Amino acid sequence: MAGQPTDIMLVAQATTAAPSGGNTVAQAAATTGAAANQAGAAATHSATEAAAPIGFPPFDASTFGAQIFWLLICFGILYVVVARAVVPRVGGILEARKDKIDGDLAAADNFRKQTDKAIADYEAALAAARAKAHSIAEETRAKAKGELDGKRAAVEADLAGKVNVAEASIQKAKTAALGNVDSIAADTAAALVSRLTGAVSADEAKAAVASVVKG
Repeated sequence: MAGQPTDIMLVAQATTAAPSGGNTVAQAAATTGAAANQAGAAATHSATEAAAPIGFPPFDASTFGAQIFWLLICFGILYVVVARAVVPRVGGILEARKDKIDGDLAAADNFRKQTDKAIADYEAALAAARAKAHSIAEETRAKAKGELDGKRAAVEADLAGKVNVAEASIQKAKTAALGNVDSIAADTAAALVSRLTGAVSADEAKAAVASVVKG
C-alpha cells in the first residue's frame, strides 16, 4: 500500500513523455518496473519488520503501565481472598489447636493433682495402719504381760502357800520330834542311871533331861 503513489507518479511521467520517441517509452517502462520492484521490496521489508516479535513481553516498556495495573488488581484480589478466607481459617485452626493444648495441659494438671492426693491419702492410710499396728502390739504386749504377771502371782502365791504348809509341817514334825527326843532321852537316862545307881523314877529322869536341855 505504501508503494502505490510512487507507481502512479511513474506511470504519469511515462505517459507524458511518450511522444518523444520509442526509446523514451521503453526507458520509462523499465524505470517504472524497477521502481515497482523497489516499492514492493520496501513494503515487504516494512511488513516483515512490523510482524517481527519485539522480545519478552514483560520487558516491553510500552506495557509497563498495564502490567502494573493488572499486578495491583491481582494483588488486591489475592489479599482479599487471603484476608477473608485463608487467615480466618488458619486462625481458627490455631485457636482450636491452642484450646486443645490448654485442655490437655489442664487435664494433665488435674491428673497430677489427683495422683498427688492419692499418694498423700495412701501415705496417711499407711501411717494410720502403722500406728494402729503399733497400738495393737503394745496392747497385746501389755495384756500378755498382765496375764503373765497374774499367772506368776498366782504361782508365787500357790508356792508360798505350799511353802508355808511345808514349813508348818516341818515345824510340827520338829516339835513332835523334839518331844519324842525328850521322852527318848528321859527313858535312856533312866535306864542308864538305873543300871549305874539303882532304880530311878520316870519323872526324875524327865526332870533331869529337861534341866540339861534348858541348861
